[in-house]
Amino acid sequence: MAKITVIGSGYVGSVSGACLADFGNHVTCVDSNEHKINDLKQGIIPIYEPNLEDVVKRNIKCGRLLFTTDLSEALIKNECNIIFIAVGTPPSEDGSADLVYVEAAARQIGSLIFNYTVVVNKSTVPIGTGRKVEEWIKEELDKRKLSIDFDIVSNPEFLREGTAVYDFTHPDRVVIGTESERALKIIKEVYRALYLNETPFIETNLESAEMIKYASNAFLAVKITFINEIANLCEKTGADIRAVAKAIGKDGRIGSKFLHPGPGYGGSCFPKDTRAITKIARDNNETLNIIETTIKTNELQKLRAAKKIENIMVTLKGKTISILGLAFKQNTDDMRESPSITICEYLVQNGAKLRVYDPAAMKEAQWRLDSIKSSIYFASDEYDAAKDADALVIVTPWNQFRNIDLLRVKETLSSPNFIDLRNIYKPQEVTSAGLKYFDIG
Repeated sequence: MAKITVIGSGYVGSVSGACLADFGNHVTCVDSNEHKINDLKQGIIPIYEPNLEDVVKRNIKCGRLLFTTDLSEALIKNECNIIFIAVGTPPSEDGSADLVYVEAAARQIGSLIFNYTVVVNKSTVPIGTGRKVEEWIKEELDKRKLSIDFDIVSNPEFLREGTAVYDFTHPDRVVIGTESERALKIIKEVYRALYLNETPFIETNLESAEMIKYASNAFLAVKITFINEIANLCEKTGADIRAVAKAIGKDGRIGSKFLHPGPGYGGSCFPKDTRAITKIARDNNETLNIIETTIKTNELQKLRAAKKIENIMVTLKGKTISILGLAFKQNTDDMRESPSITICEYLVQNGAKLRVYDPAAMKEAQWRLDSIKSSIYFASDEYDAAKDADALVIVTPWNQFRNIDLLRVKETLSSPNFIDLRNIYKPQEVTSAGLKYFDIG
């Protein structure tokens, strides 16, 4: 049983720590936020993530998962020799990832380790960060006048919000970047449960592992933006994006995932990581034209969705619009860079009143939409949101929105406009209920 410390108990840290404990390891999660740690000790999860609470509570009960604000307690008292860095890397003004928390964690490690340690970067970090972490730890060891062996590993996460527990326990691959056979053997033992299940392990160097994370997210962002542009063209030519996406997705070289048109991507990863990799490219005298264009096109797609609503309504002045879904995707409360923000702000700025509802993001919406809050009614459910509205707009494809009582909606709306920005309904299904159906593509 490996003894692991996870520094950072946010989204990546809490999911990683809980799932590593579920693999049979002894895990201590460390965070400077005392309120968050106290909640986690009681099995109260600070984020909305399906199934995570069950995993946390189960492993607390088994004694495999601990939480503390004291890193020295985690390292020394628990005799830990594997440390995962899972702190945030927020974007700087120039788009680059801010490494202030990574550096702080590395320096803490250097000031506390007392024997051979494997330091694992789980945070999404720019290429070359592993080398910097090594330098920061060495600097702190030099201050202590100590020579202690340690190895650096890059082990990027590929977690999707809303399915993070499943993604961690059933990954497509595990990437381990290191030049140390000793560290490689130790990390493989950490992931022994996956290794025995024949999960593919990609063994490479630090820089390649760091690049894999950025390249993966950038490619998916490009794929989403591509299908959105094709959908826009379908609208102009009479083609049906549903048939087009289904057909090209059957091509084994392309695949069907991330070929669902919509109002653009958002969230904590794709926007941040695409900007970060383009900044890395510029710093190395390269230009990633496809990704640069993807970033610009995605922002235009959000605005295009808002203007689509305006065109359907002819004018927004004096109109009430029902918005279903505020989170950037289903099964999360995360509204970071969500298309709903652009859409709501545009509609209000052009004279509309809004009635909004989301199954999980209502609390976050209160402050994300603070500048236009006086024009928003926060509804109790989808039918409350539709009451006396001139149009109902589906922005986030939550499962409960896929089976709405359309006849009830028809009776509730003041005008029968049903705008499906996620194409989750069949046109005839909606029109047969007496509603006017508008989709993408």
